[in-house]
Amino acid sequence: MLATTFCRILQSEDGAVTVDWVVMAAVVVSLGVAIVALIQDGATDVSSGIGAKLSSASVYTIKF
Repeated sequence: MLATTFCRILQSEDGAVTVDWVVMAAVVVSLGVAIVALIQDGATDVSSGIGAKLSSASVYTIKF
């Protein structure tokens, strides 16, 4: 009885599409994490440069 149930589960194709979507979603998330890891240092350098320029900028007041 247990062997026939196990064989029936292995031969069943129900849920196969769900497994495919889970695998594809995991790949997309993994690629996103990898891309963020690759551009993190460059984005930090650029934002530091922008912060330095903004902190040294002068603001002039226009009087009407």
